Amino acid sequence: MSWLSPNLGVDNILAGPVPDPSEDTEAKRYERREVVAEWRVPMHGKVHRIEFEHGTTSGKRVIWVDGQEVTRREWMFKLVGEDFFTLEGLRCIIRVDPAPGFKYYYQLFVDGHPFEQFTEHQARVLKTWLVRADDDGKEYRIVLERESLNIFLNGNLREEVGEFVDGGTDTEFSEDGITFILSARASGNKKDTMIYTLTANGEEVSEHTAE
Repeated sequence: MSWLSPNLGVDNILAGPVPDPSEDTEAKRYERREVVAEWRVPMHGKVHRIEFEHGTTSGKRVIWVDGQEVTRREWMFKLVGEDFFTLEGLRCIIRVDPAPGFKYYYQLFVDGHPFEQFTEHQARVLKTWLVRADDDGKEYRIVLERESLNIFLNGNLREEVGEFVDGGTDTEFSEDGITFILSARASGNKKDTMIYTLTANGEEVSEHTAE
């Protein structure tokens, strides 16, 4: 015996709107993300934003890098453990450990090093300057990797080669009508053998230290 109304057939029941999984876009998932830990990692002229979601009831683990979802695991019965991803070719690990009071510790490892140790090393080998244009307020981020002598402008590697001058080198490059000159001069100090300065349209720019 059927309890369906004579005017309510099976076809009518199935004709209603069916949720489309494709409508759950990455942008929508990012808007409703619930981040429990976040790190900012300086690397190759950029500062990458790492965000981690950890659903303690659903078991969900999601890693976002610069707003892009790089890994997602649902219904993880074990709430602690490690998740892996790569950043600029380096292997990274987010480790979840238990903490007192039904809480959790979240640790990031980059290329085998704890986040704090990695960023301390980056602070020693990277020189960073920020320049803001007067007309439109656009920001230019110039980064020098002291070990490789690579120069990055807003995350893009510059191909200009330094010109030898008395006491060091000058590397000139331009962007949006702004002429940058990165100068390297011998310091005479055994610990820091070179002094690096940057000028933008002839004005010296202070080094940026805080990330």
